[in-house]
Amino acid sequence: MTDNTWLSRWDERYSSKKFAYGTEPNNYLREQLSQLQPGKILFPAEGEGRNAVFAVTQGWQVSAFDISEQGRQKALQLAEQNGVTIDYQVGELQTLDYHKEQFDVIALIYAHFPGDIKSSIHQMLDQYLRKGGFIIFEAFSKKHLEYIAKNEKVGGPKDIESLFSIEEIKADFPGYSIIELQETEIELQEGLFHNGTGSVIRFVGHKNSEISKLDYSVRIYIFKCSIGIPQERNNM
Repeated sequence: MTDNTWLSRWDERYSSKKFAYGTEPNNYLREQLSQLQPGKILFPAEGEGRNAVFAVTQGWQVSAFDISEQGRQKALQLAEQNGVTIDYQVGELQTLDYHKEQFDVIALIYAHFPGDIKSSIHQMLDQYLRKGGFIIFEAFSKKHLEYIAKNEKVGGPKDIESLFSIEEIKADFPGYSIIELQETEIELQEGLFHNGTGSVIRFVGHKNSEISKLDYSVRIYIFKCSIGIPQERNNM
C-alpha cells in the first residue's frame, strides 16, 4: 500500500508548472538506447515523462507508470507538446496491467523506491522483461549522502536505505549478465532538483544470457553498420 506521505510528496513536486527534472532525457539513458534496436520499453517511477517521451521519439513503444497522478498529467502534457503518445498508468506495480515477458527493455532512471520495498519491486519487474532483454539503470549510490551534505541542490534521497550499492544490484538481478556495473561520480544538470556533482550506480544487464562485453560490442557494431553509421574497426 502506498504511504500517503510518500504520494503527497511526489504530487506536490510535480504540481508546479515547471518540470522538476527538466524535459530533456537522462544522458545515460540516451546513450544506452542509441545502442539498441527499438522495441517495447517500460519506465517505472517515470514522473513527468521526460525519458518516456524521448524514447517514443526514437521509435520505441513506450509504457510508463508512477504513483503520482500529477506526474502523469505532466507527462501527457509533454507528450502532446512533442506530438507523441505514451501509455502511462498510475498506481502500485502489483495493481497494474502488465504481462509476463512483455518488454524488451526496462529503464530504471532514478527510480528510488522506499528501502523496504525496492528489492521486491526489482524482482517483480524482472517477470515483465523477456529473456534476452535489457535493464538500464542509473540511480544514486549510498555514497551520495556525502555529496548531498556538500550541496543539497544535487538532490536525491537522504535516507541510506533508498540509495543503492553494487552488491544490492547484483542481488536484485541475479539472472543477468553484466554489461556494465559501476559506482561513479557524475555531473548532473536536470531541471530544478538534480544539479551538481553526485555519486551514482550505473547498470546495464542482459537477462538470462551468456553475452559478454565483447559480444555486446560486436552486436552494437553490426547494428550501427546496418543503419549506416561509420565505425572504426580498431576501436573494438
